Amino acid sequence: MGIVLKTFDLTKTYRQTRAVDNACMTVSEGDIYGFVGENGSGKTTIIRLISGLIFADSGSYELFGVKSTDPKIVEARRKIGAIVESPSIYPNMTAIDNVKLQSKLLGVDGDEQFYKDALKEVGLDADVLGKKKAGDFSLGMRQRLAIAMALVGKPQFIMLDEPMNGLDPAGIVEIRELILKLNRENKITFLISSHILTELALVATKYGIISKGRIVEEITAKQLHEKCGKYVIVKTDNNQKLIELVSVLKGAIAIEDGDSVKISGDVQLTELLKVISNSDLNVEKVNCEETSFEQYYLSIIGGKK
Repeated sequence: MGIVLKTFDLTKTYRQTRAVDNACMTVSEGDIYGFVGENGSGKTTIIRLISGLIFADSGSYELFGVKSTDPKIVEARRKIGAIVESPSIYPNMTAIDNVKLQSKLLGVDGDEQFYKDALKEVGLDADVLGKKKAGDFSLGMRQRLAIAMALVGKPQFIMLDEPMNGLDPAGIVEIRELILKLNRENKITFLISSHILTELALVATKYGIISKGRIVEEITAKQLHEKCGKYVIVKTDNNQKLIELVSVLKGAIAIEDGDSVKISGDVQLTELLKVISNSDLNVEKVNCEETSFEQYYLSIIGGKK
């Protein structure tokens, strides 16, 4: 699996404020990379840096293996699409006219069917919409139109800045399903910045947690699942033997956690307790606990636990 984006100590300062502070992150081909951070943490600034809208004070990045200092970076950027902050659409134009204009700006030739197909890809029907102006669309429809405009350049990598911000529940579901569809069927890699952690948890395969301009952790969805969710803490007189016993249970993940063993995954508690009781282990403690994504995130950035 190739690497789509890799940053090296990327830094950007505005006056006396360091918006991005030696940020190092890696987005691999096929990822849906959940970019998590509080407002003002530097998410949008990094997306702007990668898009070429602004330039870094120091550090660098590689896009599809091309260094940011290489003149070929311009060609590499043609493989990406980005929606930064609010969707950039023309409210007095129809959906299909917005797509046509974007195609011309990107230098992409297409016929009427090509434009209709781009809209159909995101669940918009040009014939049904007719002459309805984009300014009369719901926020969810405008988000989908913006993604359609990004798709005309046939991007391999799309960066979305807070795409679910302000949407109603139905709109959030629509955008979430669209992202999953494009990732699975079109093999498009995504970077999605958001502070809505519960929504990211439904789509992301990897997370980058940013705070005060610094990437404080990168973690896969699988690793996050091991650290979050419901789990059982067991302390015995031989924790290593307990890990070996639990490893035979399908779906169970057992790791050392201080002087105890943390057991998570898709495993029945009754089955787990049966294995422990049938062993010669001396059990000192068994606790059922739960950690949410929000609790884990706050513990990483130094907030309330």
